Amino acid sequence: MKKLLILFLASTVAFTGCKKQLDVKNPNEPTPDASTNEQGIVALAQGGIYINGFKSLKYGDGVFGLFWSGAMGFHEMVGDVIGVEAANAFCNQIGCPDKVTIGATVLVNPNNPNKWYAFARTVNQNDQQGSNFSYYEWAYMYNMISGCNSILELLPKVSFSGNAATKVATLKAWSHFWKGFAYSHIGSIYYAGLINNTSATTNGNYVTKEAIIAEANAQLDLAIADLGAASSTSDYNAVMGKLIPSFCKTGLGNPPTTAMWIRTINTLKARNLLVNKVITSMTVADWNTILTLTANGVQLGDNIFTLRTNATGDILPASSATVAAKVQGSAPGSSTYKLSERWVQEFKAGDLRKANNVKQGSTWVGNSDRGNAFNTRFTLYNGGNGFAGTYVYANTTPEAFELPLASTYEENALMRAEALMATGSINPGLTLVDNVRTYMGAGLAAVSGTGLTLAQAAEELRRERRVALAFRGLSFYDARRLKISEPVSGGGGRPNCWVVDNASVLSTTAFIEYGYLDYWDVPDNELAYNPPVGGSAAVKNPKQ
Repeated sequence: MKKLLILFLASTVAFTGCKKQLDVKNPNEPTPDASTNEQGIVALAQGGIYINGFKSLKYGDGVFGLFWSGAMGFHEMVGDVIGVEAANAFCNQIGCPDKVTIGATVLVNPNNPNKWYAFARTVNQNDQQGSNFSYYEWAYMYNMISGCNSILELLPKVSFSGNAATKVATLKAWSHFWKGFAYSHIGSIYYAGLINNTSATTNGNYVTKEAIIAEANAQLDLAIADLGAASSTSDYNAVMGKLIPSFCKTGLGNPPTTAMWIRTINTLKARNLLVNKVITSMTVADWNTILTLTANGVQLGDNIFTLRTNATGDILPASSATVAAKVQGSAPGSSTYKLSERWVQEFKAGDLRKANNVKQGSTWVGNSDRGNAFNTRFTLYNGGNGFAGTYVYANTTPEAFELPLASTYEENALMRAEALMATGSINPGLTLVDNVRTYMGAGLAAVSGTGLTLAQAAEELRRERRVALAFRGLSFYDARRLKISEPVSGGGGRPNCWVVDNASVLSTTAFIEYGYLDYWDVPDNELAYNPPVGGSAAVKNPKQ
């Protein structure tokens, strides 16, 4: 047997509060009863995703330890949606740009001349353990993959009631889908990864990020094939009703039909293409592929995979489970995550989403000795500001906030809008932007039919993606593919930014050079125990 991947086996699941709700067991250590009966394997399949994939790791920190508030929080830091002053896991440097220029004044990160690249590699050491921010997404997603592999291995040993073929197909679809989800995350942020189809073991054959995305799409295609084999609607519904926790089965979180699930998969496949190519490298064929996928992507009203908090915090604690929950506060700067001025500036005048969510108060100036640009005048309202029918970004009341896990209507519509614009259909693309704004209760005047040029339409789309998809771990993907996160020497940077300096003075014309690494090196927490074998792909991004 190959050496054990420490990140898989290090994960322990705390079942004290969640066992009654979820009836989960550790899929890395399946018990005999779980491997031989229907109830047990469904419980394992549930826990392998919701616990191993989103909640429990060997290392962690109370500030950022969960997947949806921590690993995705790191994305939102380098996507310039949030900033952090706390030094836990070097959070106060993760979203720290290389240079901010306000007029003739240049604020330079003291990491210079080493820049962000060097900072990230200094932190990416095994002896940093849970303080290595690049460890979290890798560990969670490979925990999820291992859990899915366990289910696929155990399925032939289980006897099922009713239409057994449908129940097996449903559990196979569940496992292949979440493997595809996990590989999508790995391939979209790390320079290389591992393809592993056996539980509790690993290999040292690292492959390119492109190969990881290809594996993600292959797993998603297997899930589509499995769903096609689920011929009994009643037996499919019976399994799905047990896989999804009861407190999540409300709103859009009710179990999707097989057709809805396939649309979720198509949207995720479209994302895998869109976010992993610089926009100037997109071809007509690429845009047409996105048009094909999004034509059968998530539709308005489709049930999707979501999570909710509950009073006992079985999967997500209500006060700290999401990025936005850690932004909301009584005043600017009062919360763990600080709301970026650059995110707030994306709202168009009159957008009710801003009125309903963004609270302005006294200017907060943090400890900016590292050149951080996180000073802010804003925070988020908790539960909104009373505008009925308008989207709410943060709500810490148990079960009140619906967290999308994979694909959404608004993401699908905006990807389709971008592909339409790129292929010459500007006005139909703008119509989809308008549709998303209507869906989220923005209250904005339509931009379709107003004669916008392609450049103007692209700017409407860029701003709308920043606003509509915020706090979901997608923001950095856009900064990367638009080259905003690149050093100026690589065509990056962002002009006309809102920045509050250390004297509490606002500039609306600042220039930020972020200088972030586009794809992160493989975490040293992995390499220390599982070094590359001969013939492996490079595990370090060559950018210096």
